[in-house]
Amino acid sequence: MAVRRVMPIVHSEKERENREFYGILGLEEVMNHGWIMTLAPPGNPGAQLSFITADQTAPVNPDVSIEVDDVDAAYAGFQASGAEIVHPLRDEEWGVRRFFVRDPSGRVVNVLSHR
Repeated sequence: MAVRRVMPIVHSEKERENREFYGILGLEEVMNHGWIMTLAPPGNPGAQLSFITADQTAPVNPDVSIEVDDVDAAYAGFQASGAEIVHPLRDEEWGVRRFFVRDPSGRVVNVLSHR
């Protein structure tokens, strides 16, 4: 299994302010579902920063997203390890397959693959 990208997720209600602030560094909006917005620099989609108000299909907000090439293998690995699965593996309407797992520090990690 390979990691494709790692993206921090900031809990914030200040969408416009964050877009303007990080725009000074050259980050532009590349995704916005109304409850999560992602910014990235042009030409470097692997360097992303997201801002979330409230996850629409999960019981908690994640703290970080990690995109992998095989989310099913990642899910099986975390289940076998005894890690706490916070949100089960599922297909989302916006084209990702994902689950949430809690890391040893208590952070919620959104592990996903694009379908």
